[in-house]
Amino acid sequence: MATINAKITAVGGYVPDYILTNAELETMVDTNDEWITTRTGIKERRILKGEGKGVSDMAVPVIQQLLEKSNSQPEEIDLVIFSTATPDYLFPASACIAAKKTNLVNAFGFDLLAACSSFLYALSTGAKYIQSGMYKKVIVIGADKMSSIIDYTDRATCIIFGDGAGGVLLEPTQDRTGLIDEWHRVDGVGEEFLLMPAGGSKHPASLETINARQHFAKQDGKNVFKYAVTNMANATLKVMERNGLTGDSLDWLVPHQANKRIIDYTAEQANLSKEKVMLNIQKYGNTTSATIPLCLWDYEKQLKKGDNLVLTAFGGGFTWGASYVKWAYDPN
Repeated sequence: MATINAKITAVGGYVPDYILTNAELETMVDTNDEWITTRTGIKERRILKGEGKGVSDMAVPVIQQLLEKSNSQPEEIDLVIFSTATPDYLFPASACIAAKKTNLVNAFGFDLLAACSSFLYALSTGAKYIQSGMYKKVIVIGADKMSSIIDYTDRATCIIFGDGAGGVLLEPTQDRTGLIDEWHRVDGVGEEFLLMPAGGSKHPASLETINARQHFAKQDGKNVFKYAVTNMANATLKVMERNGLTGDSLDWLVPHQANKRIIDYTAEQANLSKEKVMLNIQKYGNTTSATIPLCLWDYEKQLKKGDNLVLTAFGGGFTWGASYVKWAYDPN
């Protein structure tokens, strides 16, 4: 029996209209454009505005793009995996809400949370359903409304994060394209270095937690950087070595867009020229679960069938990993 792989057959993306520039942030916290750019590579980020707008609202146009690009009907979608750290509600899942809004009447779905590694983990999970032969069309969404949990008086976080959504459609193939290999890890070392302290079962919402501003993301930037710069590079090299990939044979590195210095270090360790590294952190910032699919969306027209891609990410917890994907189609 031929091996079934899960290939990406369409890519979609969405970013809100409102642009929060470094210049505007200078009026909000003690920072400046040079300081932000030098340390992060970020020039601007997108913010979802509007009363009652949740992360599922950004996923809707992504799903619509995936259906249109793949000539798929809503009722053909078997599964929606919605990777996010900022769901509309703790429950019901944003996958349920997005499915309703896009008429995915036959879909199974759930949310998946692994901080900034969420999309990578969701891609692996979706691929397994395809590889098992159970499903034929699986949508994997990465989306976050980080502005909903950011304290815009906290310079350590407000300069970094933005809002956005991206996604892919997975379908079966028997050729050697799609998700070929992966290497993912998780540990508890970073629990205290990047978290939202309250709002979960350990510290439920109370007047005290609200007054202490514990419902915002908190980050120890130095420790997060130290672990991220090492682990993201190591995961990338691990996948490259296991699959005989070199700086010459790897066509694209698709890194999580958290910090340009981390991206540069990972590319340097992989012996890759900057022309082979997908980069959009300068215009979107860190959109958490959305960074990798937004890179694929921005660079889709440059990708060719057979291109070798390594997707890599690092997130709070800590979570990290890398996936080897062989691209399945040429630009339209």
